[in-house]
Amino acid sequence: QVQLVESGGGLVQAGGSLRLSCAASGGTFTSYAMGWFRQAPGKEREFVAAISWSGISKYYADSVKGRFPISRDNAKNMVYLQMNSLKPEDTAVYYCAADHRSTITSTRAGTYDYWGQGIQVTVSS
Repeated sequence: QVQLVESGGGLVQAGGSLRLSCAASGGTFTSYAMGWFRQAPGKEREFVAAISWSGISKYYADSVKGRFPISRDNAKNMVYLQMNSLKPEDTAVYYCAADHRSTITSTRAGTYDYWGQGIQVTVSS
């Protein structure tokens, strides 16, 4: 059983930056690809970014490509989402997720095995 805990969310003005962190415990971190998803009020959960176990493969939603680099530190069991040039439409609850198919950077929420509790990111205009 893998536990995931997100941190680093909050309120920021448009154009600003935040870095989300996700701490993993209870499993072998390198056995998992990791992803970030988000859910805005009244909307479905959507894919943001994913990274393979090695960090070599990364994949991004078009809406965040070039703004939200994803990274991981396997020595610390951490995955990060650096959010730059934030826009009001980035406002959502952000979730960290783990996929046992460690080499696959899936965009589908249903393929992820474990989820964090989510953290709020609010971007004001």
